[in-house]
Amino acid sequence: MTSSRFTSAIAIPLAAMLVLSMAATANADQRIATFDLGSLDTLDALGLNEQVVGVPKASLPDYLAQYATDDVTDIGGLRSPDMDAISASEPSLILYTGRQGEWEKELGEIAPLLNTSLQGDDYLAAFDTNVRELANRLEAESEAEEALAMLHAEIETQREALSNAPRTLVVTHNGGNLMLNQHPVVHDVLGLAAVEMPESVITETRGTRTFTPLSPEAISEIDPEVVLVVDRSAAIGDEPADADALTQTLADAGVEKARVVMLTPTLWYLSGGGLHSLALQIEEVSAALNSPGN
Repeated sequence: MTSSRFTSAIAIPLAAMLVLSMAATANADQRIATFDLGSLDTLDALGLNEQVVGVPKASLPDYLAQYATDDVTDIGGLRSPDMDAISASEPSLILYTGRQGEWEKELGEIAPLLNTSLQGDDYLAAFDTNVRELANRLEAESEAEEALAMLHAEIETQREALSNAPRTLVVTHNGGNLMLNQHPVVHDVLGLAAVEMPESVITETRGTRTFTPLSPEAISEIDPEVVLVVDRSAAIGDEPADADALTQTLADAGVEKARVVMLTPTLWYLSGGGLHSLALQIEEVSAALNSPGN
């Protein structure tokens, strides 16, 4: 079993370059309140931190903890916006995603809105569009293009390095259960082939969303060499997965050769879609699949 964790003390070459190379001359008139942690990540990577006036502090990952200071307003939870606090922060622009969709009208009465959800079938194209839109709003277009060029070059390098990657399954852990996670960073950005599901695996529909539960026995049928785990429970403050117990459970079901790699929960569940976070995700997958055990 292998666990991959990120802290700000670890040197991540591409992510570090993105942050160190950006020194945007921002539009000082813009005051940004953002519920989208991926967009906060991008603003930070572009050196636009002084324009950030409000964030959901309880959901901040460790590497964005600098926004938990008193000079940045806590605007509530990702699913429980504090309208009074948002208004008090006097934003000129509010960034939001589908998590805050039901409050769109109320948020729009406070300030202009920008929906920064990554939409469409092409994840990387949607990502690039979001970065450019934010940069355009804050007069940081050249910095954004430099960062995107660096990121795309690294993606190509890693795609080639992972062309013979081990058979990889991505799952989400939630409340003790596992579900298939066809994560676009793994399969679209890095180009790893998605493993075929056996006939015993049934996709369920709940409201407008679909889920594919995976039992340990089903994972045994899939027979992956590496299992990457996105721990939703840990990301939202619930009981995290026990990596050793999960490895043993899978082994008892016949998954004896696969390595279990715990990805950084908040990075993969809360702050994805940012310049910095995408670089970090790429580094984590690369490290997991290029380890000596493969």
